[in-house]
Amino acid sequence: MDKDREHAIARKGRHIGIVIAVTMVLWLGMTLFIGPAMGLPGRYALLFDFAALAGFIYAGVNIFQLWRMRQDS
Repeated sequence: MDKDREHAIARKGRHIGIVIAVTMVLWLGMTLFIGPAMGLPGRYALLFDFAALAGFIYAGVNIFQLWRMRQDS
């Protein structure tokens, strides 16, 4: 495997890790702390859940792409 491909795989892996970590921290923060502190109704919690789900689906698609990149090399 050449160096450029290794760097691309490592960069994509870091990107995926950051997306997962930020999504989880934001979801927990909005659900457990910020939402209740602001007195938001429960329907906003569902909105936060859907936003987190979108982030995790995005990460899952990228994980699949990363897996395919590793299979090709």
